[in-house]
Amino acid sequence: MNCIIIDDEAAARAIVAQLCSITPNLNAIEEFSSAIEAIKFLNQNTVDVIFLDIHMPMFTGFDFIQTLKNPPKIVLITSDKNFAIEAYEYEAIVDYLVKPITKERFEKSVLKIENAITNTPVAPTNTNEQSSINNELYINIDRRLIKLKFNEILFIEAQGDYIAVKTETKDYRVHNTLKKIKEKLPVNIFIQIHRSYIINFSKIIDIEDNSVLIKKSVIPISRSNRPELMRRLNLLK
Repeated sequence: MNCIIIDDEAAARAIVAQLCSITPNLNAIEEFSSAIEAIKFLNQNTVDVIFLDIHMPMFTGFDFIQTLKNPPKIVLITSDKNFAIEAYEYEAIVDYLVKPITKERFEKSVLKIENAITNTPVAPTNTNEQSSINNELYINIDRRLIKLKFNEILFIEAQGDYIAVKTETKDYRVHNTLKKIKEKLPVNIFIQIHRSYIINFSKIIDIEDNSVLIKKSVIPISRSNRPELMRRLNLLK
């Protein structure tokens, strides 16, 4: 995988470049001290991965990402832990590394990159950081980021340009698409059963004909999605 490194600190670039040099299948082809230089390079070249600092003069890392029409996979590198939530808003971001970067943590990040490129789910780890990420989702409501535990979500319904997230205690309406939120949901918990519905598999009360009952809501099952739902059921035959 060809990658570039964007960081205004020479020492930080050198550390990432060294880690790339000892990592199989990862080739750092260029380094940049500013986002402007990197944009010029990307106008003429393509890469698989960008290791990107957040705090840089003139352009922040997030500003840089917004200039890319078809961004490759991006790993944010920063000394600031406070932007991890904002990173969830960007589909291209696959990981968030906090300086100083260790070899072990870098290797985990490379694994995430490889899995993201091949669309392979990342196996959970026992670290507190990964455990937290695997169990929750942040949604943007009126400029507030609200944390939802996956096991609290009953189902999600597409409603035009919005999605309705139904939980055990409250409903939320989010300006987003079903496709994007599906990419954030663990496949072992959630399943799409209709073009307009994703459900929490564990919340099913019963299934009758072409619908499922979750709490008091009857949700349709499309013909194309029914085989996968039936496959997931632990049926007594």
